[in-house]
Amino acid sequence: MQVLQVQLEVRPDPAEVGRARRWARSRLAGSGIGADEPLAETLILLVSELVTNAVVHTGCPAVLRLLLTGVRDDSSGAPAGTVRLEVADTSARPPVPRHARGDETGGRGLELVDGLADRWGWDPEGPGKRIWCEVDRCTAGVGRRITACTAESALADLACGAV
Repeated sequence: MQVLQVQLEVRPDPAEVGRARRWARSRLAGSGIGADEPLAETLILLVSELVTNAVVHTGCPAVLRLLLTGVRDDSSGAPAGTVRLEVADTSARPPVPRHARGDETGGRGLELVDGLADRWGWDPEGPGKRIWCEVDRCTAGVGRRITACTAESALADLACGAV
């Protein structure tokens, strides 16, 4: 199976989140996932959340990795496989999912990741950790609690406490 892996070093600076989103958008487009596709929108939101968590909660440099398996299904030309996002940092502190209330401005990141990704977790890596999530490249949202098509409404629901 073909696997494409690319990575970006991220400095502990909030401005890096935007740079990570632009970089990921470019890499996804290069692999055949258009910027306006629901899958790309979901993946960019996941990149934003994972990189933000690393920058805000650790204050350490991090590495964003994008792994695409089975870039194209040769029989139909349709996307196949899984997209895996990883953010590795040097902080040994594990991620702590929270449930933000009402008008709190933080605490929704891992809740969004849990709702949008098919799988997510974290593993120790060297002196730190690697937080990862996976999105299956299948027809719009089959088997997912929140589909790629509803990423915007998922944000709105979380802001209102509906999810």
